[in-house]
Parts: sequence; structure tokens; C-alpha cells
Amino acid sequence: MEKQNKIEWLFSSRSKEELAERYAQWAKDYDAELERDFAWRGPQRTAEFFIKYVPKEARILDAGAGTSLMGEILVKLGYDDLVAMDLSREMLEEARKKNVYREFHQMIMGEPLAFATDSFDAVVSTGVLTVGHAPASSFDELMCQRQHNAAG
Repeated sequence: MEKQNKIEWLFSSRSKEELAERYAQWAKDYDAELERDFAWRGPQRTAEFFIKYVPKEARILDAGAGTSLMGEILVKLGYDDLVAMDLSREMLEEARKKNVYREFHQMIMGEPLAFATDSFDAVVSTGVLTVGHAPASSFDELMCQRQHNAAG
């Protein structure tokens, strides 16, 4: 499938179930194709911003972790308390092979998450809050996952 067709195919999913199935089909080739066909640099750019504001000892939820592109970068930067959450079981299976997350959770952004309020110090999400993926309403639930800083 041509690279533009791959993105159109993914974004044309008509339901969360269809989106999950398409990611399941793409999981094994996802990292290589993003690098080769799209020169995807979202995780690197996100990390440049993230490290300015989040201390290394933070407990971090990677919301929409996929195959762990963001997690791999954060571990290289010295973060080690990472939790992966994704819609796709197959994407999480690919992430598990990389040994960067302490926990793995298959959940759907935009729906209530099965974490206690204030479970995390920070949440990172790269390439997920977009049309046909996680709705803007996901922000409400994600904000409940990060601990509130008593200083402000």
C-alpha cells in the first residue's frame, strides 16, 4: 500500500474497533514504515519540549503509546517510570518487546480510563489526538490522570 494510501486507510476507519483492527494489521511494520515512508519526528519533537518541564523521577502515562516510539526516547533521556496505554493490543505487544514500560493497558481514549485520579505526574501523547483517533474530550480524562502540583 502506498504511504499516502496507508494514512487515508487508517484515518478512514469508521469505528474504534475498525481503527484497532487497522493498527493490528500495521503493528509489525509500523516503526519501519513511519521512519522510511514518512520521516516521522513527532516523538523526538515532543521529547524536546517534555524534558523542559517534567522531572526524570516522574511517573508518566504514555497515552496512545503504540509501539513505544515515545517510550524509547524517554528511556534514553533518563525517564524510567513509564506506563503504556493504547487502543491496539498488537501495538502494545510490539511495545512490550522493547522493555521500556512498567505496565501495559489496552484502553480507549475518549472513554473513562481505568486509572485512579492522580495516578501520574505527567501524561504524554504524540500523534494520537487527531481526527478519527482520540477525540478532544480525551483531554478531560487525561488531565485527571496527572497529579496536581501543590505549588501551583
